[in-house]
Amino acid sequence: MKQSRLDSLSDGIFSIVMTILVFEIHVPDFFGRISNQDLLMTMISMYPLFLSYLLSFLLLFTYWRSHHYIASVLAKNIDIRFSNLNALFFIFVCLIPFSAATLGKFSYTQTSVIFFAVNVICIGLSLFWMRKYVLLSNTIENTPVTEVENEHAYTRILFPVFAAILAIVISFYNIQLSLSLFTLAIFFNLSTRSTTYTWKILNIFRKKQNANLL
Repeated sequence: MKQSRLDSLSDGIFSIVMTILVFEIHVPDFFGRISNQDLLMTMISMYPLFLSYLLSFLLLFTYWRSHHYIASVLAKNIDIRFSNLNALFFIFVCLIPFSAATLGKFSYTQTSVIFFAVNVICIGLSLFWMRKYVLLSNTIENTPVTEVENEHAYTRILFPVFAAILAIVISFYNIQLSLSLFTLAIFFNLSTRSTTYTWKILNIFRKKQNANLL
């Protein structure tokens, strides 16, 4: 398979899935004419759907960006196994409109939070698996990366996974707090300096641990 074919498939899937997200926000139905206030209050009551759309769109954008780097920049060629890993990744990506719509309509339920979180976890782990395979495969030539670059890349991939796992745990006690973790994960990956600050903190503990071992 040519690499350009996978790039085209990826862009097509992401563009369709990201467009489908907005189709889950339906114009409210009314009988007869309504006042501005009634329409405004109805639109405000739909805020969970709009919030779910926004978070899911940004989430997919960050995953598209990561996938593009792995499949088109890091990997200089592809093989059958890598294309199969992509298929697994796309399966979970295409599920986002359903899990996001469920979260938007039933954001007060633990089930919707857990379902969305599991979807995020599956996407993140499949993306992590893809990057690991590119770097360790004997059949794929990859662009050289430093250990620091790998650490930052894996942090961006796995941070939403850990946030989703924590959201599942917290959902047993506080639904709203668990929802905020999804927002935190997205803004973490949108920030250009998030991994830099994260590893500055982690390196402090590394140095202390090494000092204790000595």
